[in-house]
Amino acid sequence: MDYKYLLDLAIILLCTKVLGLATRKVQMPQVVGALLAGLLLGPAVGGVLTETPFITAVAELGVIVLMFCAGLETDIKELKASGKASFVIALCGVLVPLAGGFALAHFFNKPGMIASDANGTIFLQNIFIGIVLTATSVSITVETLKELGKLKTRSGNAILGAAIIDDILGIIALTIVTSLADSSVSIVAVLLKIVGFFVFAGVVGFLFYMAYKKWTEAAPKNLHRHVIIAFVFCLLMAYIAEEVFGVADITGAFIAGLIISNTQRSMFVETKFDTLSYLLLSPVFFASIGLKVELPKMSGTIVLFSVLLIVVAVLTKIVGCGLGAKICKYKPYQCKRIGVGMISRGEVALIVASKGESIGLLGTSFLAPVIIMVVVTTIITPILLKIVFKQGPEPPVPKEEEVSSFYEEAAAVRGE
Repeated sequence: MDYKYLLDLAIILLCTKVLGLATRKVQMPQVVGALLAGLLLGPAVGGVLTETPFITAVAELGVIVLMFCAGLETDIKELKASGKASFVIALCGVLVPLAGGFALAHFFNKPGMIASDANGTIFLQNIFIGIVLTATSVSITVETLKELGKLKTRSGNAILGAAIIDDILGIIALTIVTSLADSSVSIVAVLLKIVGFFVFAGVVGFLFYMAYKKWTEAAPKNLHRHVIIAFVFCLLMAYIAEEVFGVADITGAFIAGLIISNTQRSMFVETKFDTLSYLLLSPVFFASIGLKVELPKMSGTIVLFSVLLIVVAVLTKIVGCGLGAKICKYKPYQCKRIGVGMISRGEVALIVASKGESIGLLGTSFLAPVIIMVVVTTIITPILLKIVFKQGPEPPVPKEEEVSSFYEEAAAVRGE
């Protein structure tokens, strides 16, 4: 048996914490340091580590737990109140990036500019670049908002709701395009699966909530078995969402967290998962994003496309989601927060890009720019979030002195 994974974990945990503390010294969220650690350790810079199946699996578990914790900390009443607004924000946040990505690809994806080896039609290839830009990875935003103590604000709830709807709209758009390129994919079947998942989540969620609530309230104190059963429910919801209904596993995990958030023991469950997250899973997840970056020999045209892709990715989310928030009568400072909170593409865009490459809708020349865009948007999102959350009437959260901020700051917000 190869025990190198133990060394990989030790290096990741040490470097993410050291760089996390370093970025905190310069008034940036620690998650930025964790992302930079992965970039510096990976093949793009140092070449110390490469992505392995073990790191990939732990990273996937990390994002599932992160979204489960987000569900636990979400204010259900506020999320319901922002439901319609979240849909409008998500819709604008999909349409504007889709148009921006298509326009950029239309200019570059042609002979004499960037030669594509994809076998799909040029039109579908260009549309697919736009679909990659529609993706939103809210996990980075969630961790940053937790660190800033702003997850339960009106802006934070709008971002969470919009990100979930954004994923659904993204799946629908991806399905439509892939069905045009692959006749074996049925649009109707996929849409029915999406509806079926939310019906399933509503029925099963209610039954689990009633049983879990009755069981935990009968206990005289907090018990570890309450946490274990909550984790089992989270994993099952994530698995069923992905494997049975074709919906993102993080959506299933988030809904599981929402269901448990209404129970008496939710605070106890939340503190245990906070510890698990910052101790192992979150650092590996954030570092794994940087490990994905490999910089091949790129021509000047591809470098230019990469830069413009980053600019378009950032601006279209800020403008699209900000416009949606403005339509829903959010205040200007809240519009900026929501737009910035939706910038990060993260693992969602990488999954979409991988799917496009496998079915011939994304050429290999365009894959490196997409990965670079994902990493850059993931790194700058926490930085921009901290800036925009300083604006507005809410006072900034005081800095904590302890190094374990992922747990300590969440506990401070809860008044523990």
